[in-house]
Amino acid sequence: MSPLPSKRWGAGPRRALLLHGFTGSRASFDHLAPLVGDLLTAECVDLPGHGAAEVEVSGFDEVIELLAARLDGRTTLIGYSQGARLALGLAVRHPEKVERLVLESGSPGLHRRHDRVLRRRADDDLASLLESDGVDSFIAVWEQHPLFSGIRALPGQVQEQLRERRGAHRAAGLALALRAMGQGAQPDFWPALATLRVPTLLLTGAADTKYTRLARRMSVELPLAWRVALPGVGHAPHLEAPQAWAAEVRSFLGSPWTHEPVAEVMR
Repeated sequence: MSPLPSKRWGAGPRRALLLHGFTGSRASFDHLAPLVGDLLTAECVDLPGHGAAEVEVSGFDEVIELLAARLDGRTTLIGYSQGARLALGLAVRHPEKVERLVLESGSPGLHRRHDRVLRRRADDDLASLLESDGVDSFIAVWEQHPLFSGIRALPGQVQEQLRERRGAHRAAGLALALRAMGQGAQPDFWPALATLRVPTLLLTGAADTKYTRLARRMSVELPLAWRVALPGVGHAPHLEAPQAWAAEVRSFLGSPWTHEPVAEVMR
């Protein structure tokens, strides 16, 4: 088995690698196939610690290199939350492999070393909770995080499907993901933003004020950035408003890009 199992959908002209968030899997983007499958030929992977991925990793950069090894030629990267942080890291480390970048609710990391140390400790505490209490108990607590209020407003059947997918993970796997890919383990990519010449869509939900503020700051640093905050949407636009998500991604990927000032749009 490949260290990062994957599934493919779509038959579009643009190749894309899709990276899910924490507790997600290669199935996290399946519902988007009818909306962008004519535009994308998408590969969706299980990231380390998730789904059927059976690979031990010790840090963030090791995961980036695993992902980079999958890319044969320039590819569009689409990442959500944890996946957005990895997609950004991959673009920073290997810009020659990235054609365009879609970052949904992502972050360049914590700038101060002290903050990274504190976050590493918090991520390790969460990992220990997973190992002691098991996945089901952890997910029950995780789902109550204020970031996911938009997801809690989704139809009950959708929430049940999400809970079932999350509950299928292994406690040891999710603990590994927290320690190797959490924000405490992520390098500080803020200094690299100004040198990144990859057209980038920064997509957030306007109700997620933390990540919308981060996207605004990132848009100032990135030379080729398009920033969109969807009104009434929280941390997971691809789940909460998939049609609006698809419309923005299609518009971005269909637009020609030159070295021009940043554009900001509020939908």
